[in-house]
Amino acid sequence: MDTVRQGLRAGDIEKDTYERLLCAHCDERLNTRNPPDEVFKVRACPDCGREYKQVG
Repeated sequence: MDTVRQGLRAGDIEKDTYERLLCAHCDERLNTRNPPDEVFKVRACPDCGREYKQVG
């Protein structure tokens, strides 16, 4: 699982005009999950299932 920053650099994730994260492959907005026992959030595409860690 890559981080959000790595996905942005690789072109797998894009930001729209309101700074929301979009999957570059599906053009869908990434959903957020917050695992209770982890420090990071998980951002996932609802269509293709790609997941990215977001620290902070």
